[in-house]
Amino acid sequence: MDRDIVIIGAGMAGLACARRLAAAGRKPLVLDKGRGIGGRMATRRVELPEGPISFDHGAQYLTVRDAGFAAAMAALGPAVARWMTDAGKDKLVGVPGMSGLPRAMAAGLDVQTGMAVTAVQAVAGGWQVTAGHLMVTARQLVMAVPAPQAAQLLGPAHGLHSRLADVAMAPCLTLMAAFAGDAPRPFITRSADDHPLTWIAQDSSKPGRSDEVTAWVAQASADWSARHIEDTADTIAQHMLPMLAAVIGCQPQAAIHAAAHRWRYARVVQPLGVPCLTSDDGSLHVGGDWCLGDRVEDAWRSGTAMAEALLTR
Repeated sequence: MDRDIVIIGAGMAGLACARRLAAAGRKPLVLDKGRGIGGRMATRRVELPEGPISFDHGAQYLTVRDAGFAAAMAALGPAVARWMTDAGKDKLVGVPGMSGLPRAMAAGLDVQTGMAVTAVQAVAGGWQVTAGHLMVTARQLVMAVPAPQAAQLLGPAHGLHSRLADVAMAPCLTLMAAFAGDAPRPFITRSADDHPLTWIAQDSSKPGRSDEVTAWVAQASADWSARHIEDTADTIAQHMLPMLAAVIGCQPQAAIHAAAHRWRYARVVQPLGVPCLTSDDGSLHVGGDWCLGDRVEDAWRSGTAMAEALLTR
């Protein structure tokens, strides 16, 4: 299979790149290893006897500073809503979950999921990309994945490898817990840098979510996450649930659901400092939020910059 442009990664950076290219008349192919799209803009859906519930277990919300990003989010219409937090400041969230936002962005794009890219190789006239049974040759390649994964695919001999090695990322362990609808709801969000759970959100308070039960999402600190990143998901949940219960004033055994998720590359400790990396011949662009920070907006800026670089060339 021959394609003009292949984009690895259907998170915000990959989708922003693909949308800008499509607007210019290009037809990129987007490959993602996940069952769904969106990367860390993820929503976990769970069926309980009380009814279906969902958890935004990755990115919790969006903040907007860049005018272009604001326009891109506004164009998504009902897939984006405002969420009022305790601080009296509203945040943007996807509807009916955070994953609704990337799904809206992907409308009309050629996105193939369940495609874990295992090898990329420079060949005459472009790049050869291997993902499972699929082997595709592309004139230009975009890698919109975490810096460590991009470095692994390219290998130490590639000229961009040393630049990717300058980026430092850290894990984040996340707990998804549900309690009865009449359980205590002491706050909507809580941030605490001096606690193992640095972020707690009452997820069921977001627009478009069911409030038949009380759904909470808690994210562990970088240090705690690093110490427990190799634990099983069940073990992580067993550790995090009592900590959450103590903060919100519930008994751990009162939880009607508890599960954990490991994000190995969630936090950007040391960003690259530029919007993206480009190979000398212009056939390869590498980027993501880690280029500029760890906000969803940073990922959009990086993806858009890669698209503009491709269109300029």
